[in-house]
Amino acid sequence: MAPGKVIDADVNAPASASNEKAGKRVLNEEMQRRAEIHEYTSSANPPMGLIPVVAHAPELHEEGPTRIEPFDLSTDLKVPYVATSPNLLAAFIRVLTGESITSKALATSQAFYVIRGTGSSESEFGVTNWSEGDLFVLPTTQLPITHTATGGDKGGAALYWVSDEPLMRYLGTLPEEQKFEPTMWTKAALLDRVEEIRHTPGATELNRCGVLLGNTACPQTKTLTHVLWSLLNSLAPHSVQRPHRHNSVALDLAVHALPNVYTLMSPSLDAEGNLLNPVRVDWVEGGVFVTPPGWWHSHHNESDQMAWVLPMQDAGLYTYQRTLDIRFVDEEVRNAKGGRIWGSSFALKRKERLESYKDVRANSPDVHTKTPKLQQQDTTETA
Repeated sequence: MAPGKVIDADVNAPASASNEKAGKRVLNEEMQRRAEIHEYTSSANPPMGLIPVVAHAPELHEEGPTRIEPFDLSTDLKVPYVATSPNLLAAFIRVLTGESITSKALATSQAFYVIRGTGSSESEFGVTNWSEGDLFVLPTTQLPITHTATGGDKGGAALYWVSDEPLMRYLGTLPEEQKFEPTMWTKAALLDRVEEIRHTPGATELNRCGVLLGNTACPQTKTLTHVLWSLLNSLAPHSVQRPHRHNSVALDLAVHALPNVYTLMSPSLDAEGNLLNPVRVDWVEGGVFVTPPGWWHSHHNESDQMAWVLPMQDAGLYTYQRTLDIRFVDEEVRNAKGGRIWGSSFALKRKERLESYKDVRANSPDVHTKTPKLQQQDTTETA
């Protein structure tokens, strides 16, 4: 008989009987006990833990000893691991001058924004020297990262740390492949680019005056990493940035803000594009607040100084999946009044894609009917 070939002599016996006879564990009954079948319309949008509108106070990185302060909303999300949103975990790292602390994450992407101070972070890739306003990202790491502060106000340095560890925990997987190289955006480079955009023709007509942080490893999505997304957004004195919405959760760091700078949020709009019964969240410099997915939100600066915010999102993943669905209120109201209801802003904003779509009829060239030929297995027995 050919090596490796197994033949069951009792071909008429049930598979379970033959397996039991061989001493193998039969799983069918146990597996069926775990199966559930739900009615579609009542279960398509199941009740889940709400993503709350809450803030992580700056005092957590301004006072006390060297430590890490996670922004833990796992109770709200109803998950058994530390998380700020379903896919992301945010935290403050406070390091007193002359001291060090290590961080470690089961993550494909880690972002560190320097809120205050100077110092360095040493990883298996090498040493990254940083100062206030710099931002850097690291791919999956096997070893802890050591953060050391060399100076800073309020006793030392502070970092805003965001990773996609909750996504890994939810999937029950380990990150193995490094999807990008360590990458850094300095404060000087970011501010220079913002200033350049501010002086381009039509800049005053833009809904946002800021810069998206891209990575050479992400040419399609133009995002921080393949999972993470970030924007350095400026808000001029006595101005309003009209509402927009997106499917990703935003974890917004108020980089600089005086009193009377705030965000209004609501899950819905009226017919004129005004937020219905909005929730107000004040920007507290150095603090982080959560913007839930799909909520319309506008930014307001009633102070005499420019305000800055740095949202961190899982929008790299959403953009890749073509599901970010970012929408701006004026366009939304215009379409609604014109009798159009959007199904996907991704498709509608790409005219060439709409023109390329056509009917796919039975037996048309667009129907994939060819399947690769399976290699015929030789079952001939040899002497």
